[in-house]
Amino acid sequence: MCCSISRTGNLVASASDDGFVKLWDPRVRRSVAEFMNQYQVTAVCLSRDDQQVMSGGIDNEIKVFDVRKLDIAYTMTGHTDTVTGLALSPDGNHVLSNSMDNSVIMWDVRPFVNQNRLEKTFHGIKDVYDPFLQHGGEKNLLKCAWSPDGEMVSAGSSDQAVHIWDEPSTQELYFLPGHTGSVNEMTFHPTESIIGSCGSDKNIYIGEIGA
Repeated sequence: MCCSISRTGNLVASASDDGFVKLWDPRVRRSVAEFMNQYQVTAVCLSRDDQQVMSGGIDNEIKVFDVRKLDIAYTMTGHTDTVTGLALSPDGNHVLSNSMDNSVIMWDVRPFVNQNRLEKTFHGIKDVYDPFLQHGGEKNLLKCAWSPDGEMVSAGSSDQAVHIWDEPSTQELYFLPGHTGSVNEMTFHPTESIIGSCGSDKNIYIGEIGA
């Protein structure tokens, strides 16, 4: 089960193992639209204007649905394993995705762009020849997040650390260890240079990442 609240607060998107992505209007407390995936859905995200909903699942794809037409708009491919996290950029132009293939990919979701929407990847602590980011350790659910200004992206990993990259250059800025289990979620403070993370070790850490 996963969910996403729109930035307007007017819609909530939910998805689960039954393959359905549902949109809910919290004002009337009922479902207002639904989309069917052939496979289990493990990540969901709403566009900035609430006109599209994106879902990722065990078929390794990210599907983008048109809310008005109630139909699929396009599909983004590039992962080789289950998509486990989706995060919309602050300006709404890009989506960051995590996968159990240990990759972190940034996609361009603006209208009328080139058919290949895969824009860049962020390489981690391993120097490998794979085109996608490779983390060491077991495969686990990895999540991703953007800084409020869109200048940094982060990902939690089964290597028990938080990785933070500079978005324009894709260079890794910070490697933050401390957890004794997989890092399953993280978030940037809205105004301060602080990041919070939680892991399967049942701990929550708050860290300062500089000015």
